[in-house]
Amino acid sequence: MAVLENYPYDKEFYYEIRGKDPWTLNLPERAARMIYLNKTGYNGLYRVNRQGKFNVPFGRYKSPKYLDRDNLLAVSQSLRDVDILCVSFETITERAKPGDWVYFDPPYVPLSQTANFTSYQPNGFGVKEQEKLRDVCLELSRKGVYITLSNSDTSVIRLLYPPAYFSVDEVLANRAINCDGAKRGKITELVITNYPLEKTMQLQLLEKQGTYLIHLPSNLT
Repeated sequence: MAVLENYPYDKEFYYEIRGKDPWTLNLPERAARMIYLNKTGYNGLYRVNRQGKFNVPFGRYKSPKYLDRDNLLAVSQSLRDVDILCVSFETITERAKPGDWVYFDPPYVPLSQTANFTSYQPNGFGVKEQEKLRDVCLELSRKGVYITLSNSDTSVIRLLYPPAYFSVDEVLANRAINCDGAKRGKITELVITNYPLEKTMQLQLLEKQGTYLIHLPSNLT
């Protein structure tokens, strides 16, 4: 937080910080840079160019809250005993054990041909990667691991996750990133699980920290 205290909300400073190579910074400076760019960049978007460099333009806000002391302290406390890994999603099959719960939040399948943002890095996350992720979910299901996945409500995703193997539920989610403000709002997304998505049961499990059995189709075992 001491580093963020010295960061002004200024367009010229934004591009100066954006242009720095994060690997040349120490850990507090690297964290401060990430938080600052996230809170002051255009719509909180994360995007890189073909060279892997962050290229989101400056955002225009009245008073962006990038120095949120209470929130930063709370997050620090929550992550104290957490391991954060930068690895391929496929490696989860090596670490997840029966009874574990895994949540996947992949780049969403585009809703149209013009909405072609499918990745946060140069290599992309296309249909082949979506199929690999589906296969990982099937493997985790066979191991008795609970999975939850969110994605766009498209025919591609509905075909990849048929009801014979997964529970597919529609939810309304807010969309805040759009150059046209009139098009921001709620849109249908899919929440996919390998167990019944019942809110009452979910709340009881959270309160009691209990578990329940997954009933898998016979052709999965």
